[in-house]
Amino acid sequence: MSQLLIILVSALLLLTPSAWGDSGATAGECMDCHELQDTPTHAAGQDNTSAFSASVHGDLECTDCHADISSLPHQETLAPVACADCHDAESAEYAASVHSHLELENGPAGCQTCHGDAHLIVPADNADSLVNHRRLAETCGGCHADPELASEYGIDIVNPLAAYSDSVHAAAVDNGNGGPSCNDCHGSHDTLPNNNPASHINRNNVPATCGKCHEEIAHDFLESVHGTAFLRGVSDVPICTDCHGEHRILAPAAAGSPVSPTNQSLISCGGCHGDLRLNQKYGLAHDKVPSYADSFHGLAARGGSTTVASCASCHGVHDILPSTNPASRIHQDNLAKTCSDCHAGAGSRFAIGPIHVDDTSTDHLIVYYIRLVYLILIYGTVGGMLFHVALDFLKKCREPKLRAMAAAPSSGAIRMNTGFRIAHGMVMLSFPVLVWTGFALSYPDAWWAWPLIAPGPEFRGMLHRAAAVLICCSLVFHVVQLVLSREARRCMLQMIPGLDDLREVIERFKYYFGLRKEPVHSPQVGYIEKVEYLAFWWGMIVMTLTGLLLWFENFMLREFPAWVPAATSAVHFYEAVLASLAILIWHGYWTIFDPAVYPMDMSWLTGKSPASREWERGETGPPGPTEKPDEEAKR
Repeated sequence: MSQLLIILVSALLLLTPSAWGDSGATAGECMDCHELQDTPTHAAGQDNTSAFSASVHGDLECTDCHADISSLPHQETLAPVACADCHDAESAEYAASVHSHLELENGPAGCQTCHGDAHLIVPADNADSLVNHRRLAETCGGCHADPELASEYGIDIVNPLAAYSDSVHAAAVDNGNGGPSCNDCHGSHDTLPNNNPASHINRNNVPATCGKCHEEIAHDFLESVHGTAFLRGVSDVPICTDCHGEHRILAPAAAGSPVSPTNQSLISCGGCHGDLRLNQKYGLAHDKVPSYADSFHGLAARGGSTTVASCASCHGVHDILPSTNPASRIHQDNLAKTCSDCHAGAGSRFAIGPIHVDDTSTDHLIVYYIRLVYLILIYGTVGGMLFHVALDFLKKCREPKLRAMAAAPSSGAIRMNTGFRIAHGMVMLSFPVLVWTGFALSYPDAWWAWPLIAPGPEFRGMLHRAAAVLICCSLVFHVVQLVLSREARRCMLQMIPGLDDLREVIERFKYYFGLRKEPVHSPQVGYIEKVEYLAFWWGMIVMTLTGLLLWFENFMLREFPAWVPAATSAVHFYEAVLASLAILIWHGYWTIFDPAVYPMDMSWLTGKSPASREWERGETGPPGPTEKPDEEAKR
């Protein structure tokens, strides 16, 4: 009996798991000693056993991972768990990845670095999972948003988490619209550095990576002038990330996006096509970016307009084709349709001419000669005016009789009647506004343009046109006055130039150079007034005609030949420069800085000439025959 008992006990011992090197411990038994640490995946109020049971490993026994446990209580130090025993494919990818070679403070960047505590790992589609689509950026940012770690391991991208958080991709993820997260572009376990040919973000693989979501766009790109160059192995050709950025990809309409309408010519397109090195290397035209920047479209874009035509408006976006391709938007046969997308009827009567016009290039002769003629006019006219007023100023500063007359009372004779003063007042209000708002379009980056640009590009344009209407009204008012008033007509007839004006010029310059002792007495209307009045009429005609064409650009593009738009813009700009400088120098001197009237000729308000002007015209005598004004004042 005793022998039988010994045999039975021995058999039971042999059948016990511990006898075969297995403790037979269940998860519940392990929990008697081991308490799991609370983690973000550990639901509040859930005990350790329940938390482990709810994990992806919940149907496993502890010894399935901790296989070196042979008995309970087990040894103090256990061998590291080998996730590869089950996850062999993922482990093989990880072993070749960039993360497997990183030694962090607590060991290599291993499974738990991303997935968290192995006892609490939940499926990736669970919102509590650290690798859930919505939480993945935060998980990756645990390392990649750490500047010290990035510096230690040579990670060049600064805080990609913050950049990604601003992107349209992050917004799509947050909204549940299936936007891409880190692993969609970089891969999961097989993350490789971008210089590795197998990396998802290697330059040669980026179009394919982006194309996983943007299939149609990727197809268009590979068919485009950029895509075909990319397939030929041209290393400088732009790919997705060169234009859109990497982590901080914004909506095209966003102000900070490199592909926004206002940034295309400055950043995305202009970054390459404005690069002299690239243009020389590939034989590209070097004037496209600066000529666009100086055009109405470019200036309006720099001024903040988001509706004006940008590079993509004409050339396309991902499907850009060379102009020689019949399918290209800018092929000669398609230009009218492309332009008519914004300008209805453009090119319906005449072919669309050159778009990128450079007025310094002989490739566009009409505009080139317009610029040349106006530069001669501006330098010649303004230089001559400066020379004239400088001589007059120096001479008058040494004229004692004039200083005496400057302080004398006016005779009260009316120089400018009420009608003239009203018309002049309208010009005074409108002309400075026209100059300010007009040059704010040409120089939108200037500090003085900011008050006009800040409210939006429409504000500047509306103000400019309102001032144009007002100055045209002043002209109409003046013409009506000439028709209705005989006195006004008699005064204006004196504005017709004659030989007397030439004699006055000669005598005045003799006086300036000391060849004549006494100052010249001007007629009622001298050449000084005639130059200004006739120049005003010339400027008004030119600026009104060109301004109307630019205002109604659809009509111009539809009814006039191809060279007219560029020529009109050039004339309007250079005439504005000439008129502004002429008014500033010629009119500004004779009405303000002339010692005879300084600090101002008040006839525009009172209608009466100052005594000094009356003396210059010989309408009043000098203060005394030989005496100086200071001596007379003492008596």
